[in-house]
Amino acid sequence: MRTLLGLALLTATTSLSAYAQEQTPEVEEFIQQQVKEHQLDEALVRQWLSEAEKNADVLEAIQRPWEAKPWYQYHPIFLTDKRLDAGVKFWKKHTETLERAEAEYGVPAPIIVAIIGVETFYGNYMGKYSVLDSLYTLGFHYPPRSNFFRSELSEFFQLATEEGWDVAEAKGSYAGAMGFGQFISSSYRHYAVDFDNDGQRDILTNPVDAIGSVANYFAEHRWQQGQPVAQPLTDKQDWKALVSDGMKPNTTRSEVKRKGYELTQHQAVNDDTEVRVFEFETKDAYEYWLGYDNFYVITRYNHSPLYAMAVYQFSEQLKNEMQ
Repeated sequence: MRTLLGLALLTATTSLSAYAQEQTPEVEEFIQQQVKEHQLDEALVRQWLSEAEKNADVLEAIQRPWEAKPWYQYHPIFLTDKRLDAGVKFWKKHTETLERAEAEYGVPAPIIVAIIGVETFYGNYMGKYSVLDSLYTLGFHYPPRSNFFRSELSEFFQLATEEGWDVAEAKGSYAGAMGFGQFISSSYRHYAVDFDNDGQRDILTNPVDAIGSVANYFAEHRWQQGQPVAQPLTDKQDWKALVSDGMKPNTTRSEVKRKGYELTQHQAVNDDTEVRVFEFETKDAYEYWLGYDNFYVITRYNHSPLYAMAVYQFSEQLKNEMQ
């Protein structure tokens, strides 16, 4: 019968052996980069990497994102009565914080509340995956986006150093996003704020910091206060001819009109305002929307028109309920 000490030694040896097998040129290059470019302790980086494990579930999850669904299957995931009720409660509980965030950053409360609701159901679903394992797996075992996720692993190590984290304890999404607003490590480092002034920026457990951080993210990505997000288009015109790949506004209202299309007036914009036409698949056909700069800003949070439209429509539901 093996002793506990023997089992422990066997486990440690197996772990070290598995880690030794992972010492590819790419891993070694990554380690040296952390030391030379970011002044991280080499022994600590090697220790962290020795704790990382390849996760097959992460590789499976990244290949079946919700954003691959058609609109008519996508929006029912987020636009529910249960989420709306939770959003109203969250808004009422944090009214003062949301008002302060809107005053300081120019980002409306409905958008902030919608983002946190869509991302984590107000902190109820913040992710089950080890952030370390997710970023390691995608950085070294998912070639299509390995450069991006290695960069995020580097950001995670720097973030852990700055915040004094145990890298093995952080949990998040399969892509390594964390906290109420699901910030990836680079976003955490660059956009998270200490909104309650307690000396620590904590979007993992502190909803006040999360609210301020989401508002700061949108402000930094040039949210235009008082400007529209999107506008529905009538189904009596051939809007499909104006649809193209991409998310950033690529024409103006005046150019759309010049091509013979009718647009309803919007009091907050003029004909020089930049726009883009988006197509969303319904069960039987398609619906079309005019996206403004603020719609594009939402896609900076998640690079998907489906996501931006779900957030926008949810924000409108929240606003109507609160009014």
